[in-house]
Amino acid sequence: MLRAQCDDRDALELLLRSIQPSLRRYLCGLVGASHADDVLQDVLIVVARKLVWLQQPELLRPWAFRIASRAGFKHLKRERRWLGDDAGLEDIAAPELSPPDDLLRELQTMDGISPASRAVLVLHFQEELPLAAVAAILEVPLGTVKSRLAYGLNAMRKQLGDNRRR
Repeated sequence: MLRAQCDDRDALELLLRSIQPSLRRYLCGLVGASHADDVLQDVLIVVARKLVWLQQPELLRPWAFRIASRAGFKHLKRERRWLGDDAGLEDIAAPELSPPDDLLRELQTMDGISPASRAVLVLHFQEELPLAAVAAILEVPLGTVKSRLAYGLNAMRKQLGDNRRR
Protein backbone atom coordinates (compact mmCIF):
# COMPACT_ATOMS: atom_id res chain seq x y z
CA MET A 1 0.00 0.00 0.00
CA LEU A 2 2.82 2.42 0.77
CA ARG A 3 4.29 1.92 -2.69
CA ALA A 4 0.86 2.59 -4.23
CA GLN A 5 0.56 5.77 -2.17
CA CYS A 6 3.97 6.85 -3.51
CA ASP A 7 2.82 6.71 -7.16
CA ASP A 8 4.06 3.19 -7.93
CA ARG A 9 1.68 2.26 -10.76
CA ASP A 10 2.32 -1.50 -10.52
CA ALA A 11 1.64 -1.49 -6.78
CA LEU A 12 -1.56 0.51 -7.34
CA GLU A 13 -2.78 -1.95 -9.98
CA LEU A 14 -2.01 -4.89 -7.70
CA LEU A 15 -3.83 -3.23 -4.81
CA LEU A 16 -6.91 -2.43 -6.93
CA ARG A 17 -6.99 -5.96 -8.34
CA SER A 18 -6.91 -7.39 -4.83
CA ILE A 19 -10.05 -5.52 -3.72
CA GLN A 20 -11.90 -5.56 -7.04
CA PRO A 21 -13.61 -9.01 -6.80
CA SER A 22 -15.18 -8.41 -3.39
CA LEU A 23 -16.26 -4.88 -4.35
CA ARG A 24 -17.83 -6.20 -7.54
CA ARG A 25 -19.73 -8.91 -5.65
CA TYR A 26 -20.98 -6.30 -3.22
CA LEU A 27 -22.05 -3.91 -5.98
CA CYS A 28 -23.80 -6.73 -7.88
CA GLY A 29 -25.90 -7.31 -4.80
CA LEU A 30 -26.53 -3.61 -4.30
CA VAL A 31 -27.13 -2.18 -7.79
CA GLY A 32 -27.51 -5.35 -9.87
CA ALA A 33 -25.11 -7.14 -12.18
CA SER A 34 -25.95 -4.96 -15.17
CA HIS A 35 -24.79 -1.77 -13.42
CA ALA A 36 -22.09 -3.17 -11.13
CA ASP A 37 -19.17 -2.77 -13.55
CA ASP A 38 -19.94 0.89 -14.23
CA VAL A 39 -20.24 1.72 -10.55
CA LEU A 40 -17.14 -0.37 -9.78
CA GLN A 41 -15.12 1.62 -12.27
CA ASP A 42 -16.15 4.85 -10.54
CA VAL A 43 -15.27 3.34 -7.15
CA LEU A 44 -11.82 2.21 -8.25
CA ILE A 45 -11.09 5.67 -9.65
CA VAL A 46 -12.04 7.27 -6.33
CA VAL A 47 -9.95 4.72 -4.39
CA ALA A 48 -6.93 5.37 -6.63
CA ARG A 49 -7.26 9.14 -6.31
CA LYS A 50 -7.82 9.24 -2.56
CA LEU A 51 -5.50 6.43 -1.51
CA VAL A 52 -2.80 8.90 -0.47
CA TRP A 53 -5.02 10.08 2.41
CA LEU A 54 -5.57 6.63 3.91
CA GLN A 55 -3.24 6.44 6.89
CA GLN A 56 -3.93 2.93 8.17
CA PRO A 57 -3.40 0.14 5.61
CA GLU A 58 -5.58 -2.32 7.57
CA LEU A 59 -8.57 -0.05 6.95
CA LEU A 60 -8.29 -0.28 3.15
CA ARG A 61 -11.08 -2.84 2.72
CA PRO A 62 -13.71 -1.13 4.96
CA TRP A 63 -12.77 2.22 3.44
CA ALA A 64 -13.20 0.86 -0.10
CA PHE A 65 -16.57 -0.68 0.84
CA ARG A 66 -17.68 2.69 2.24
CA ILE A 67 -16.76 4.36 -1.06
CA ALA A 68 -18.59 1.57 -2.94
CA SER A 69 -21.66 2.00 -0.73
CA ARG A 70 -21.80 5.73 -1.39
CA ALA A 71 -21.33 5.25 -5.13
CA GLY A 72 -23.94 2.46 -5.24
CA PHE A 73 -26.53 4.46 -3.31
CA LYS A 74 -25.84 7.51 -5.47
CA HIS A 75 -26.36 5.39 -8.58
CA LEU A 76 -29.62 3.98 -7.21
CA LYS A 77 -30.91 7.43 -6.37
CA ARG A 78 -30.16 8.53 -9.91
CA GLU A 79 -32.02 5.47 -11.15
CA ARG A 80 -34.94 6.34 -8.83
CA ARG A 81 -34.96 2.85 -7.37
CA TRP A 82 -34.40 3.95 -3.79
CA LEU A 83 -36.79 2.59 -1.17
CA GLY A 84 -36.57 3.60 2.50
CA ASP A 85 -36.85 0.92 5.15
CA ASP A 86 -36.00 2.40 8.56
CA ALA A 87 -39.45 1.64 9.93
CA GLY A 88 -38.61 1.48 13.63
CA LEU A 89 -37.10 -1.98 13.88
CA GLU A 90 -34.09 -0.66 15.79
CA ASP A 91 -34.28 -3.08 18.71
CA ILE A 92 -34.58 -6.35 16.82
CA ALA A 93 -31.64 -8.68 17.45
CA ALA A 94 -29.68 -9.83 14.44
CA PRO A 95 -30.17 -13.49 13.55
CA GLU A 96 -27.24 -15.82 14.13
CA LEU A 97 -27.78 -18.13 11.16
CA SER A 98 -26.85 -17.06 7.67
CA PRO A 99 -29.06 -17.81 4.66
CA PRO A 100 -27.85 -20.48 2.23
CA ASP A 101 -25.58 -19.41 -0.67
CA ASP A 102 -28.31 -19.99 -3.27
CA LEU A 103 -30.52 -17.49 -1.44
CA LEU A 104 -27.71 -14.93 -1.47
CA ARG A 105 -27.38 -15.35 -5.24
CA GLU A 106 -31.15 -14.92 -5.59
CA LEU A 107 -30.90 -11.72 -3.56
CA GLN A 108 -29.33 -9.96 -6.54
CA THR A 109 -32.53 -10.37 -8.56
CA MET A 110 -35.04 -9.44 -5.86
CA ASP A 111 -36.62 -6.05 -6.43
CA GLY A 112 -38.74 -6.13 -3.26
CA ILE A 113 -35.71 -5.62 -1.02
CA SER A 114 -34.51 -2.07 -0.57
CA PRO A 115 -30.93 -1.18 -1.53
CA ALA A 116 -30.16 -0.32 2.10
CA SER A 117 -31.18 -3.82 3.23
CA ARG A 118 -29.41 -5.47 0.28
CA ALA A 119 -26.20 -3.65 1.24
CA VAL A 120 -26.39 -5.02 4.78
CA LEU A 121 -27.26 -8.55 3.62
CA VAL A 122 -24.42 -8.69 1.11
CA LEU A 123 -21.79 -7.17 3.42
CA HIS A 124 -22.78 -9.36 6.37
CA PHE A 125 -23.48 -12.71 4.74
CA GLN A 126 -21.56 -12.70 1.46
CA GLU A 127 -18.51 -10.70 2.55
CA GLU A 128 -18.76 -12.19 6.07
CA LEU A 129 -18.27 -8.88 7.87
CA PRO A 130 -19.49 -8.48 11.46
CA LEU A 131 -22.46 -6.18 11.97
CA ALA A 132 -20.29 -3.58 13.69
CA ALA A 133 -18.05 -3.40 10.61
CA VAL A 134 -21.12 -3.14 8.35
CA ALA A 135 -22.36 -0.23 10.48
CA ALA A 136 -18.99 1.50 10.16
CA ILE A 137 -18.85 0.96 6.39
CA LEU A 138 -22.39 2.25 5.82
CA GLU A 139 -21.94 4.99 8.43
CA VAL A 140 -25.16 4.15 10.25
CA PRO A 141 -25.83 3.07 13.85
CA LEU A 142 -25.64 -0.62 14.72
CA GLY A 143 -29.38 -0.62 15.50
CA THR A 144 -30.09 0.59 11.97
CA VAL A 145 -27.94 -2.21 10.54
CA LYS A 146 -29.88 -4.75 12.62
CA SER A 147 -33.21 -3.35 11.49
CA ARG A 148 -32.15 -3.38 7.84
CA LEU A 149 -30.94 -6.95 8.24
CA ALA A 150 -34.22 -8.02 9.83
CA TYR A 151 -36.23 -6.15 7.20
CA GLY A 152 -34.21 -7.68 4.36
CA LEU A 153 -34.47 -11.22 5.71
CA ASN A 154 -38.20 -10.77 6.24
CA ALA A 155 -38.64 -9.46 2.69
CA MET A 156 -36.60 -12.40 1.34
CA ARG A 157 -38.78 -14.88 3.25
CA LYS A 158 -41.98 -13.29 1.97
CA GLN A 159 -40.77 -13.09 -1.61
CA LEU A 160 -39.43 -16.64 -1.60
CA GLY A 161 -42.64 -17.89 0.02
CA ASP A 162 -44.73 -16.18 -2.66
CA ASN A 163 -42.54 -17.65 -5.44
CA ARG A 164 -42.86 -21.18 -4.04
CA ARG A 165 -46.66 -20.99 -3.88
CA ARG A 166 -46.96 -20.21 -7.57
